[in-house]
Amino acid sequence: MSSPAERYAAARRRGAHPALADFTAELGFALDPFQVEACEALDEGAGVLVCAPTGAGKTVVGEFAVHKALAEGRKAFYTTPIKALSNQKYNDLAERYGEEKVGLLTGDNAINGDAPVVVMTTEVLRNMLYAESPAIDGLGYVVMDEVHYLADRFRGAVWEEVIIHLPQSVTLVSLSATVSNAEEFADWLVTVRGHTTVVVSEVRPIPLWQHMLVGNRVFDLFSLRPAAHAAEQGDDPRGQSTRERGASVVDPELVRYVREYERRIDTWGGGNGGSRRERDWHKPRYKPPARPDVIERLDRSALLPAITFVFSRNGCDAAVDQCLRAGLRLTDEHERSEIAAIVDERTGSLPEEDLHVLGFWEWREGLLAGLAAHHAGLVPAFKEAVEECFVRGLVKAVFATETLALGINMPARTVVLERLVKWNGEAHVDVTPGEYTQLTGRAGRRGIDVEGHAVVVWAPGMDPSVVAGLASTRTYPLKSSFRPSYNMAVNLVSSFGRANARELLASSFAQFQADRSVVGLARAAARHERDAERWAAEMHSDSGDVAGYARLRQDVAEREKELSRDSAAKRRIEASDALAALRPGDVIRVPSGRRQGLAVVLDPGVTDLTEPRPLVLTEDKWAGRLGTVDFPTPVTALARVRVPRNFNHRSPHARRDLAATLRNARVENDLGARRVKQRSAAADDPVLHDLRRALRAHPVHALPDREERVRAAERWLRAVREAEATHRRMAERTGSLTRQFDRTCDVLEELGYLVPDPAAPPVTAGEDPVDHEVADIAPVVTDDGRRLARIWSEADLLVAECLRSGVWRGLTPAELAAAVSTLVFEARREMPGQPAVPAGKVSAAIAEMRRIRARLQDVELDHGVPASRDLDLGFAWAAYRWADGQSLDRVLAGAEQAGTELSGGDFVRWARQLLDLLDQLAKVADGELATTARAAVDRVRRGVVAVAVGG
Repeated sequence: MSSPAERYAAARRRGAHPALADFTAELGFALDPFQVEACEALDEGAGVLVCAPTGAGKTVVGEFAVHKALAEGRKAFYTTPIKALSNQKYNDLAERYGEEKVGLLTGDNAINGDAPVVVMTTEVLRNMLYAESPAIDGLGYVVMDEVHYLADRFRGAVWEEVIIHLPQSVTLVSLSATVSNAEEFADWLVTVRGHTTVVVSEVRPIPLWQHMLVGNRVFDLFSLRPAAHAAEQGDDPRGQSTRERGASVVDPELVRYVREYERRIDTWGGGNGGSRRERDWHKPRYKPPARPDVIERLDRSALLPAITFVFSRNGCDAAVDQCLRAGLRLTDEHERSEIAAIVDERTGSLPEEDLHVLGFWEWREGLLAGLAAHHAGLVPAFKEAVEECFVRGLVKAVFATETLALGINMPARTVVLERLVKWNGEAHVDVTPGEYTQLTGRAGRRGIDVEGHAVVVWAPGMDPSVVAGLASTRTYPLKSSFRPSYNMAVNLVSSFGRANARELLASSFAQFQADRSVVGLARAAARHERDAERWAAEMHSDSGDVAGYARLRQDVAEREKELSRDSAAKRRIEASDALAALRPGDVIRVPSGRRQGLAVVLDPGVTDLTEPRPLVLTEDKWAGRLGTVDFPTPVTALARVRVPRNFNHRSPHARRDLAATLRNARVENDLGARRVKQRSAAADDPVLHDLRRALRAHPVHALPDREERVRAAERWLRAVREAEATHRRMAERTGSLTRQFDRTCDVLEELGYLVPDPAAPPVTAGEDPVDHEVADIAPVVTDDGRRLARIWSEADLLVAECLRSGVWRGLTPAELAAAVSTLVFEARREMPGQPAVPAGKVSAAIAEMRRIRARLQDVELDHGVPASRDLDLGFAWAAYRWADGQSLDRVLAGAEQAGTELSGGDFVRWARQLLDLLDQLAKVADGELATTARAAVDRVRRGVVAVAVGG
């Protein structure tokens, strides 16, 4: 119970902030100190930046801004990074203030857009600002939820554009996850938005216990509670490595047990080197804990519901299947009936014929058992059903990829991390401290759980001290990803003129960070120069030029790598030619990999635009397509067998019969899995021969201490290169964004999207046009430029060039969908060869689009502008078949046959992006093409796609 003095202070505060008092009276719960601080600053007229952990209640500050706007008779826009969050926030605000006062604007939905409170995706607000929409009139507050998205590589620039271009009369409320450079971000907000109060809270509303599961035992990760160990370490652990930080706080009992456990088992994969025979053969082989066992253990300890992060879509699906096969059932009869009702409601609009393609019945069975996967491969209806069931406590175990950590509010009692390594699209990389914090931030439900739990599943080679250091590090810096695009450049020049646009870009967070980083780069350059001086002294020899000898060595190594690359490319061409020569019925040998052994060719898979991908049947009855990656050396036909006419490779019976025929075939000249040794290209290369001879003849080659001096020379070379590179970065970062903008405008001028104002005074010889007053006169935006200003795409200029060239004229709606899909689709991983595309007009259009892109790339190269994205053909067949009215089953099967494997969720996601660009074409194109684009939109927006976009 509070004292009289505390009650008096609270009464005074309520009197000083009546709007806040009215707002909190409606909430039904007391605000936390950081919420009070932020709301009071907002009430006093300041903008606010609120940084707090996931689930801490940051959105209360945004909701107070909405409350103030309505009380003052002004508008409030509430922006979110993703449509799912926008929908969720719209429902929350509509329930509180009434549907007549709240609107929703996303790419898919437009509800009551003239309401005083509108929830929208950030891109919608950006487009409003450039279009000078009258909806901005009377705007008082803008809430930018998840503002840390400005670090996103693809979309982050949108957040900075909004922050910079919002009228100064608008109060900005920025809500962010905990970042380690909040003060830097706030300093920038002050420069562009005026007075801004930064409120940072490191306190989780629900305490988090960290654990490690080793075998079948669970240990506390830390020797003390998180708050205690954080206090003991002090506020500045930056001088320590992750392992050093963790070693000071990790539970010693855990460390001892892991050490003993590793001695008792034979770790998987032979990580300690040597064969199993060389190691202790009698040790039991390590097996990770079975997923059903982990869930059952959590259930017995009352630690469900849980989210297990698996970092693999297939792994998520496999986890649910494993739990079901193990007989795990986590729901009672009443919960199952509730789940069934939610499933019926969420999926009732899906076409009946698509359900089996989407794996509906298997998914539903898992959901009824309280188990579910959550990843981007699921169609939106499935994901929404999982989210609703989980939030309502009906689903108890979700296996998810890391995208869930960035999505809607879906907290759990426990978070399990199966691995601390994930695939980032290019390589397997360690989870960073910021990512670890984000993932484990889901643990602990406010108002439900007393504490949250994070469990890391131990694996051989995992050091508990490193994990403890990872968990105790709070480094999640916010780094700008802003760079001027062609669309942005045209819009800025049109609205402000080139000179004023340059000033606006100079005020971006990206330039703010770049200017600050120059100081650190200067220190780094000086350090590299000192290192170079030290290594120069160590490598010096009176007998010869050690640095020259080291450079010769590098030349030899680089030539060897170049020859190796050339040889690999040659072998690939030879393998491709050999595959192209195959005929149905040829028996071949797959030399290695999962499909190693004999196979019979069913279809050669030869197309004009792609490498051959023959459809084969192997001895073990597997049917599928192979590529040049499966044949490191050219393949030859070893025999022939008869393939029945109209053979159906999807029929198990047909596959079994043909595989039996294959096994009985007489095979001649078969070398088995042996690889033919080929003469190395390096052996006959005259350039490499001369380099090696010069190396042997060099006076340093005969020195007795040659290796020590060469090592010093290599370090000297490295230090010199680092110093030169650092100086280049310093030069690039000083005014870097305005230089990028000028180069982008130069490209647009050369291509005719901008034209210098004829009234501008001429530039004299030797004068920098940027410093001349021509920069103060806005270039004229041409008709093509005005069209480009309305194209919002990563390939904006390429789209505009295709429109101008007329490459899409005369296409049918399905053909247009196929061609345009190459500008939106991005394959999840690099595939060998090019996917097949529809022949005829589509193939011709794509070939012309490639020529346009090549010409555009030349212009960009001349002006030092990063090249526009390349075409990706992987969705062309799927888009064509879907717009042609074919079934989802045939669309997905056809995409796989063409070389792209798509899940139902993948297909819907890319179809939605295709719809967005087709819809833009319908608005910016002329005449017949606009009509075709509208027809393509109607044809793509059907079935599962229509359900996903609310159409």
